[in-house]
Amino acid sequence: MPIVLSTPGVDGLRAAVLVLREWQYDGAPMQLHPGDLGWFWRFGAEATAAAVRTWSRDGQLLAVGLLDGPELLRLTIAPDVRRDEELAQRLVADVTDAERGVLMTGKVCIETPMDALVQDLLSEHGWKTGEAWTPLRRDLAEPVPDPGVRIEVIGPAQAHTRTAVHRASFDRSTFTDDRWHAMATGLPYADARCLVAYDDQANAVAAVTVWSAGPDKPGLLEPMGVHRAHRGHGYGKAITLAAAAALRQLGASSALVGTPSANIGAVATYKSAGFQQLPETRDRCRGA
Repeated sequence: MPIVLSTPGVDGLRAAVLVLREWQYDGAPMQLHPGDLGWFWRFGAEATAAAVRTWSRDGQLLAVGLLDGPELLRLTIAPDVRRDEELAQRLVADVTDAERGVLMTGKVCIETPMDALVQDLLSEHGWKTGEAWTPLRRDLAEPVPDPGVRIEVIGPAQAHTRTAVHRASFDRSTFTDDRWHAMATGLPYADARCLVAYDDQANAVAAVTVWSAGPDKPGLLEPMGVHRAHRGHGYGKAITLAAAAALRQLGASSALVGTPSANIGAVATYKSAGFQQLPETRDRCRGA
């Protein structure tokens, strides 16, 4: 049977989310998580559907990609076909030919599991290694230490607090209240939580969103930020501990997070909260 490339539409998002949940397991290479779709959902269901690409054979999903902007495809592949020659060749053909609508022309990058055959084939086609990322993991078999600050789970009435901390944590952020509400309507958010940490003067100082992939599967932190006016006081560690505890309560087996390796402070923060640094990952990039 031929491999079929599709843009699933809003009605097809559920299947993409469910298969991404199935493909998560402890020990897997860092890969696209249902929470990544959940975080993108802040732009709305239609925009999320337009950014998703799926590859299937005989009705079975083999790979799911998310166009995280015109220059980056975040792609993961079913564990049992990561070394499938036919699929890898088809993926490379689809991302190399701009007329197939997967990537724009010019400089583009692909994020995919490091053990996937497509990594090797892209290298053979001249795609270079891109920015280094550091994945980190915390096992959740044992209880997580208390974060030492007040933590609140954010609902619709407190969305403005969550978005304000995010905008104060990330330069050029466009995370608005409307976008929080759009994200919260998405299928992945049924297994997600937004948390905000407060200092002893009741200032909102840090925030995180955590995404479960279901019981006994790795959960994801995406994103975590500390208010720029309150850095250097351990609030990053505190909100990360709170995130891990929330994922454990949701039944996750472990907590995952990824950050650019150049962001030494972020790597140190996650390690201080009990996360173990994993081998670096790199995108594959093609020049303009």
